[in-house]
Amino acid sequence: MNAPRFHDGDADADIVIVGSGVVGALIAHQWAAAGKSVLILEAGPRIKRADVVENWRNISFERRLGSDFQGPYPQSPMATAPLYYPPNDYVALSGPDASSYRQGFIKAVGGTTWHWAASCWRHLPADFRMQSTYGVGRDWPISYDDLEPYYCRAEEAMGVSGPNDAALQSPSQRSKPYLADMIPWGHGDATFAEVVNPHGYNLIPIPQGRMITPWNGRPACCGNNNCQPICPIGAMYNAIHTVEAAERVGAKVLDEAVVYGIDTDDNNRVTAVHWYDAKHVSHKATGRQFVIACNALETPRLLLLAANKQNPRGIANSSDQVGRNMMDHSGFHCSFLADRPLWLGRGPAQSSCMVGPREGEFRSQYSANKIILNNISRVPTATSQALKRGLTGKALDEEIRRRVALGVDLSISLEPLPDPANRLTLSKTRRDGHGLACPDIYYAVGDYVHKGYDKACDQLRHIGSLFNAEEFEITTALNANNHIMGSTIMGADPRSSVVDGDCRAHDHPNLWLPGGGPMASASVVNTTLTMAALALKAADAMGRAA
Repeated sequence: MNAPRFHDGDADADIVIVGSGVVGALIAHQWAAAGKSVLILEAGPRIKRADVVENWRNISFERRLGSDFQGPYPQSPMATAPLYYPPNDYVALSGPDASSYRQGFIKAVGGTTWHWAASCWRHLPADFRMQSTYGVGRDWPISYDDLEPYYCRAEEAMGVSGPNDAALQSPSQRSKPYLADMIPWGHGDATFAEVVNPHGYNLIPIPQGRMITPWNGRPACCGNNNCQPICPIGAMYNAIHTVEAAERVGAKVLDEAVVYGIDTDDNNRVTAVHWYDAKHVSHKATGRQFVIACNALETPRLLLLAANKQNPRGIANSSDQVGRNMMDHSGFHCSFLADRPLWLGRGPAQSSCMVGPREGEFRSQYSANKIILNNISRVPTATSQALKRGLTGKALDEEIRRRVALGVDLSISLEPLPDPANRLTLSKTRRDGHGLACPDIYYAVGDYVHKGYDKACDQLRHIGSLFNAEEFEITTALNANNHIMGSTIMGADPRSSVVDGDCRAHDHPNLWLPGGGPMASASVVNTTLTMAALALKAADAMGRAA
């Protein structure tokens, strides 16, 4: 077990990692377990699960209804993350679809998997070949088959359970089974599937980073239905589990360490990073290999902030693609009252999803989609709706019960295409607590997504008709899904991409940028498992490059 070396506040390690979310944590654990000295620099504080649980319990009813998943998490005053109640304007948005890019992410040891839903989807094989297959978007320089072994390793590292019946998988191309079979469906999932699946919507179980039996020190999921913003018992995978495992084998984590500078030598190898501590004192970390694993918004921000004489456009940015091709799954919702009791809200917050519209020749013309049958408790929404009717006493209780039994909320995700015009730049006016420029983002989803929205609405109206829906509503404003991608895009040509198929920066032989940033296509599914797989692939490549 080797540890980083410290002298006068500075540090030296074999591997220096910026960011302690799932990507940085997995790489740190692999290399610390292999005997390398590993230093992790995390901008945010170290937090306690119990504190976040208590904060959520005490949050206002209005903020619960508004899904204020950022609010319960303590922030360092020197390392701002987005807040929306009230908004802190850390990220400034512009463009025709600016409001659909209001991202929520956590700056804390363990990163944003503190408040995810633990959905662990894989990309489809065709998602890696969008240009070749459908004539839109970009191809990855790697294939599904290249990444498939790392998907398996990521599932093992995160403790993913999922359906081992190939007919219930998306995709079904797997070299290993899931560690544990799917979390059993509740009445609502099973009933919904019986209605929609004969019509091709293919409601299947969501692979999830939790189990119904204890696993690797984590308890069994007991159905708190509180996955977002926090699993109160730690049954759901959070990257803090991997961070703590990495620490047990020698990795060192420094919290409230905000990296702002990157040094390079005459051969453009990275030699050091500079960080501010909570008192705004600057320190330096030297190393042999460097990983920037903040997220796909903070990583390009750092690379641009760290521009130096040799790299005037920013680190890793000879292609001028750093901060471009920003993507997220544009989302919207459909709600209605069904003609039969479903009683959604028991078990994990998400457990089933319609993937029938995920793939097809139509993708040459418009976006695919996935439709999640949300399993979040309907009680707060039903209560708000019943109160607006002016009911009291027994009538109020009965109306809440009726709406909870019949209520449906569908969450739809659309697939954007990478567009260099969708870009992160540095603010000329706004600064964080250390005086570092905040991010500005221009965002427009284009006709591909808007046409996909229209097609998805047709599907939703049909689904509603199958349930003789009452109070049927489809939201018109697109919302963010916090699946940030594309900003350090992957490619074979250094002139049009930032990293190669191993997430290694084209410009710097010892700099690695794994995570959502390199993803060259969005698909329609949550990004975390693909990010984790890319992290493990990068970790192996680091060994070959050493």
